[in-house]
Amino acid sequence: MFRRLKAAPRSLLLSLVFTSLLSVAVLGVAIFAASCGSGSRASVRFVHAIQDETELDIDVNGTPEFTGVSFLGVQPNQPGYTTVPSGNDTLEGLLSGTSTEAFKTSVGWGAGQQYTVIATGFSKTGTDGSNVVLLSIPDNIPTPGSGDVAFRVIHASPSGPGAVDVYIELNPNTAPTPPITFQGLAYTQASPYASFAINPNDQPLPPGFTVYVTASGSLTPIIAEQISPGVIGAVRTLVLTDVQNGTTMSSSFLELTDVN
Repeated sequence: MFRRLKAAPRSLLLSLVFTSLLSVAVLGVAIFAASCGSGSRASVRFVHAIQDETELDIDVNGTPEFTGVSFLGVQPNQPGYTTVPSGNDTLEGLLSGTSTEAFKTSVGWGAGQQYTVIATGFSKTGTDGSNVVLLSIPDNIPTPGSGDVAFRVIHASPSGPGAVDVYIELNPNTAPTPPITFQGLAYTQASPYASFAINPNDQPLPPGFTVYVTASGSLTPIIAEQISPGVIGAVRTLVLTDVQNGTTMSSSFLELTDVN
């Protein structure tokens, strides 16, 4: 003989429904977070190249990301990047350890993309930081061919020529010799990457390269500096900057390690 079961109280049924819906919502949030992960963020390395400014702290959307960055300082240590929110962000430079603003600007960073961000221009010539120029350059880093290395150049020297020619030549070499590697590279521009055979004659040690930078159309070097990555497959970014508190382009470049 069957017994008739009593109906569950309405309050109990509502409680069970609410608990089930809450579990689904929590699971959905967890799945969304897992699917976004680091892919919803951008990766940035910051270079301080404002020649008339002291150490800086850099905030992204009000959150400190880089602290105590000196002139020609790079953070994080190379090679490496710091992840930041992607999308439209506010980048603020503060005099290190203070709330005094050196510059403030908006940036747009793509999810999953790497960037070299360079603050250049001049700070003290404009009380509102309007003469600071922020370069946000995508790092589409190549994989050099077998036996090769790769270089690119970023012109971030406001006191240098408006455009430069760059010659990258295998050592031994004593003068810039055509063909030009990067011709007419303008201030605030980045060159593409160019690959070079590091060891074309099966030498036991790589001979390295000399990088010549001239005013566009000239053969008189502003920079004549050797570089030897020392590792096949290495990729480097060379940044042209001002002399600190000066009025000229520096006679040396800042070397960033993209791949070592």
